[in-house]
Amino acid sequence: MRVHVLLYDSGKESEGIHSLEISGQVIVLMFENIDDAERYSGLLAAQDFPQPTVEAIEKEEIEAFCSQAGYQARFVESGFVPKTEEERLLLSPPIKNKDVNNWHEGNENIDSLVDSAINEESNIDSIRKRLEGLL
Repeated sequence: MRVHVLLYDSGKESEGIHSLEISGQVIVLMFENIDDAERYSGLLAAQDFPQPTVEAIEKEEIEAFCSQAGYQARFVESGFVPKTEEERLLLSPPIKNKDVNNWHEGNENIDSLVDSAINEESNIDSIRKRLEGLL
């Protein structure tokens, strides 16, 4: 089965795959639907993040790569509906992203960015509810 992944510098020596780090675990997204992968790529670009290209690769190849690298492969099926804030990150990138100007030189911990993005969204929801209560 072919899945769609997000690659940076595809085909070059500095090629890299888009990943998320959540609670200390590096997660590589594998999209079943190419439209979902392209939408995610566009959302990254809209946040001034370098826009990755969408590539179709065999699911087993990505899973083997992730296993060897100590990453977790997460399959995002067509019609996926997130049930938690963490699962929401599988369809929409965090509000804040890691600086990737030198992404290939090191792998910094971005748990705090993900946590602050989740907390920021929770705060917005709390404020929204209080404002709605005033009406």
